[in-house]
Amino acid sequence: MTSAKGLRLVERDAGGVDLAFREDVLAGLAEAQKAVPARWFYDDRGSQLFEDITQLPEYYPTRAETEILQTRAGAIADLVGEARAVVEFGSGSSVKTPLLLSAIRPSAYVPLDIAGDFLRASSAALAAKFPGLPVYPVEADFMRRVELPAEVAGLPKLGFFPGSTIGNMIARTATDLLRTMRATLGEGAMLLIGMDLVKDEEVLLAAYDDAAGVTAQFNLNLLERINRELGGDIPIDVFAHEARWNDAFARIEMHLVAQSDVAFTVGGQRFAMRAGESIHTENSHKFTKRSAQMLLAAAGWEPCARWTDEARQFSLVLAESRPPRSAP
Repeated sequence: MTSAKGLRLVERDAGGVDLAFREDVLAGLAEAQKAVPARWFYDDRGSQLFEDITQLPEYYPTRAETEILQTRAGAIADLVGEARAVVEFGSGSSVKTPLLLSAIRPSAYVPLDIAGDFLRASSAALAAKFPGLPVYPVEADFMRRVELPAEVAGLPKLGFFPGSTIGNMIARTATDLLRTMRATLGEGAMLLIGMDLVKDEEVLLAAYDDAAGVTAQFNLNLLERINRELGGDIPIDVFAHEARWNDAFARIEMHLVAQSDVAFTVGGQRFAMRAGESIHTENSHKFTKRSAQMLLAAAGWEPCARWTDEARQFSLVLAESRPPRSAP
């Protein structure tokens, strides 16, 4: 079953504008290297475009992660155990989430997402596939601690964060998010997290700049959202999508590059860019086994198992929340 509306924890002004969205956009556009956090890609259209991206031939992460869930379901279930409440950070995909739920037989499912309509649609679809499973969607910004529904407060929990979304954040922000997840889930919780691996640059660039141009649409949709929700007048046709490999930080970067000098207004504030300047919209960090373990440990998660697909392109890591230690 699913609640009719779920919980709504997004703060909005009297005009319905998401306050955190406005704050992030105005602050990011005021910087020398303009930037908007990648989490704002996911309005309803952005969420659908990302689902389309996962089906592209160039985009290997979804296929690789699905392979791991299909082939390692028994091992994951043995370590996780039964009757945990699964808390998914981001609306569940139509493929990966059912694989996990089928494998571990949870007591409840709590998807957290900032895109309300997409959240409720995906929750309803999951509830239909698992008619005996209580489903409690929560519309919230999971970058901050979320108060989970009372119905799951006393249950052991498994956080699920697939897709290597953790790679969208710089190390400081990723560590903060993992600590926030730990606070949301509580002591003794487990976390199953997808983490993409370092590989050939050509493979990485193709995955973020597909021949059909779907990723470009996804990137440019962020400007459409800014115009629509924040009263912007950004001339979208002036900007072009660009993917770059930054070897120093082991990450793919996505940028919206101005093709000519441009000026525009957002939220009543005026901004200007020269030709060739960009709005940095996404990082997608890639990990080694050691860097993944260090990131988790820095946030209070102790890795206890790790699996990769056969081609060793992607990893799923299971970690456990442990009490902080004052000494080795």
